[in-house]
Amino acid sequence: MELIVVLIVAVGLLILLFAAIKVVAEYERGVIFRLGRVQVAKGPGLFFIIPIIDKMMKVDLRTITLDVPSQDAITADNVTVRVNAVVYFRVVDPVLAIINIEDYQRATWQIAQTSLRNVIGQSEIDQLLQERERINARLQHIIDEATEPWGIKVSIVEIKDVELDSTMVRAMARQAEAERERRARVIKAEGELQAATQLAEAAKLLQEQPASLTLRYLQTLLDIGVENNTTTIFPIPIELLDVFINHYRDKKDKS
Repeated sequence: MELIVVLIVAVGLLILLFAAIKVVAEYERGVIFRLGRVQVAKGPGLFFIIPIIDKMMKVDLRTITLDVPSQDAITADNVTVRVNAVVYFRVVDPVLAIINIEDYQRATWQIAQTSLRNVIGQSEIDQLLQERERINARLQHIIDEATEPWGIKVSIVEIKDVELDSTMVRAMARQAEAERERRARVIKAEGELQAATQLAEAAKLLQEQPASLTLRYLQTLLDIGVENNTTTIFPIPIELLDVFINHYRDKKDKS
């Protein structure tokens, strides 16, 4: 009988010993509650607690990847889009993550969803497509500020995909095509303006230097002679005809 009692006591002590021994991994912390009151967070490594009196809850300190599902939102310029995102966060204060929020992962997920819709609603579609980094930084600041009382640090928020309906895609394609056509016309007009300016300057220079006009005429004849043409047209300056015109007028006046 005494042996049985000793065995029972020994087994009970072993059970209490195993219950008192706690091991926490390098990436974890153990938040201790003693009679319902929170104590310091312990770990990593091996430590002891008081069985029955103490209760331990483990908190993972590694970075958590949280996928925010596609959200239907309306931008500031009344364009309907579907946007999804990914949030990277981690626990920096395990005590606050346990006593200030029931489920910090779910709460962060909900905050990310509502913040994503709000930011999209305050942005125009062009900003959403072209200023993605600025919107990501704004989302990160909003979510991090909301989760700070829970001991959560949001490090990165990235908008992954922006889905538009087919009508909007076609409208944006037409807009892009019109913009490209406008740029092409502007470039062509600028080229014609530069060419006209150069021709005007060349004409002014030739007018000031008659010898240059003669040289240009001879150069043109040389260029024509190089080509293998069956018909050759010789350009004659109008000044050469003035002699014949004046002679004809003088003869007509005398008669």
